[in-house]
Amino acid sequence: MDDLKHLKIAVVGSGAVGSYYGGKLAAAGFDVNFLMRSDLAEVKRRGMTLCEPGGEIRIPDAHAYGSTGEIGPCDMVLIALKTTSNGALETLIPPLIKPDTVLVTLQNGLGNEEFLAELFGKERVMGGLCFVCLNRVAPGVIEHYGHGAMAIGEFCGDPQPRTHALVSAFKEAGIEARIAGSLARERWRKLVWNVPFNGLSIAAGNVTVDVILADDGLRSLARYLMEEIIGAAAKLGHDFPVGLIEQQIELTLSMGAYKPSSLIDFIAGRAVEVESIWGEAWRQAKKAGASVDRLEMLYFLLRKLTEHAS
Repeated sequence: MDDLKHLKIAVVGSGAVGSYYGGKLAAAGFDVNFLMRSDLAEVKRRGMTLCEPGGEIRIPDAHAYGSTGEIGPCDMVLIALKTTSNGALETLIPPLIKPDTVLVTLQNGLGNEEFLAELFGKERVMGGLCFVCLNRVAPGVIEHYGHGAMAIGEFCGDPQPRTHALVSAFKEAGIEARIAGSLARERWRKLVWNVPFNGLSIAAGNVTVDVILADDGLRSLARYLMEEIIGAAAKLGHDFPVGLIEQQIELTLSMGAYKPSSLIDFIAGRAVEVESIWGEAWRQAKKAGASVDRLEMLYFLLRKLTEHAS
């Protein structure tokens, strides 16, 4: 798997994340096949569009399909479904698998690699952490506001040739990508942002991240939540550099009036990834003996607020 240009790639979960990263690969000449449902007819008719800060990237002949059976066996599968739909992977993934197929989860939260490993074997599983601001604004149209870096690693063991190949592929597609020595550490690092800003955007009354930072109380609460996540990660053996909180604040300031993905799902009445982002972080933190009172409160608030989402 030294050159992914000769391999067949599937994207399962062609929302904002899957369409953006899969679309970047497709635009760079990789054989990418998208599983689509609601956007299928429009993408077949008009193709896909990635609206970058520097201009549009058009993919007029995007390979879009309505089922994984139509796509058939692939060399690599990028999984970008919301974790609330993970149960569907039990039937979606088997038609894509052959003996050496690699599964790469680009999902949020904790427990995704473990879920795939239990179903399909740990040797297949990789993970990718996407640090990006983007939204799906219309069928087949993804608005990229900024950032976009990826950290990619193996679920088990050290980086392999396939790890380097995937990082190189994304770099060729114009994505800032690097190898993650520890996927678990990278997942907790991403939670340092996701827990406060995705969570408070809903709990504070459907507000964008700039509103959180402009309010003294909400900004302080975001900092406290970040401190709790960093403390929990340390209990689990994942240390982060001094200044990470300030770095995250500065990053968020650059986003302007950005709606986090969980807020978009909540406003649309869709299921929110409460368990994978807040619930599993709370459970692992409590088990490790970390003090996470604010995370606990936010988790139970979000669980209640989202209980009627479909």
